[in-house]
Amino acid sequence: MKNKPIIIINGEPNSIFLEIFFKSLKYKKYKSPIILISSLKLLKLQMKKLKFRMDIRLINYKSINNYKLNNNYINLIDIEYNPRQAFEKISNKSNLYIKKSFDKALKLIKLGTSSKLINGPISKKNFLNKKYLGITEYLAKKTNSKKNAMLIYNKKLSVCPVTTHLPLKMVAKKITKKKLYEKIQLINNFYKKYRNFKPKIAVLGLNPHCESINKFNEDEKILKPAIKHLTKLKYKVSGPYPADTIFLKNNRKKFDVIVGMYHDQVLTPLKTIYEYDAINITLGLPFIRISPDHGPNIKMLGKNISNPLSLVNAITFMDKN
Repeated sequence: MKNKPIIIINGEPNSIFLEIFFKSLKYKKYKSPIILISSLKLLKLQMKKLKFRMDIRLINYKSINNYKLNNNYINLIDIEYNPRQAFEKISNKSNLYIKKSFDKALKLIKLGTSSKLINGPISKKNFLNKKYLGITEYLAKKTNSKKNAMLIYNKKLSVCPVTTHLPLKMVAKKITKKKLYEKIQLINNFYKKYRNFKPKIAVLGLNPHCESINKFNEDEKILKPAIKHLTKLKYKVSGPYPADTIFLKNNRKKFDVIVGMYHDQVLTPLKTIYEYDAINITLGLPFIRISPDHGPNIKMLGKNISNPLSLVNAITFMDKN
């Protein structure tokens, strides 16, 4: 196939994902065929509830290369799941369904059918059950990938947290020179491959104003030496910068990527600036994986008012690369 298909996993069945998936198909035409991994029963229920019409074509993944795929249909790989209604409460009931969905997607990638994976939101509390910090780490384990990074990507400015879904009290102990080296290397490789340039990267300090009342200051003892070493290796990296001013307009426009020490340090300001206009890309896997930058959003289930822009951007990125 000239344009290899984009594999999309529904993820948590009781989320807004299928709503934004339907809206994304209406939003624009995509060259690459899309394969949806979901439940036929769930799909029909939500299509009826959300008043979306499109023909469904069931696909057997074992003979996938025999199909002439196009986006005139929803190309569906059916995973067994029995919802009582279109939307239910998020619970452990969907765990096996989600696991089977990921397993099927990874099989397709291993077969060479595609190297492009998008997944809908997952309830970390229920599905990951404290075994993994996030889907980034889950997929890294599944694919035996030693290095990984979460890049929240926007053409103008992206961010990357060195630690992901950790409680704040655990962050300081997880900040190491090695981790920073790995993240910067993965970010640099991504930009060279997909944007054809070396990115300018700002590294944020862990402590307010990069100062600490403790004898051991992570910004002085860990980050400064690491950044100095990276600059010697010709990476366009500088810092550490205070987190409270780096996102001011005149400061952020100097950089392509801002690397923070923890999740909310960089995701909160980026979402404030760009809202849904960003996608979550996992770096370091043997394929490209993206998830829209939103969660299950239980409060908006069935209301048909969710914004599909993040998923549109995810599919568009895959479609072009």
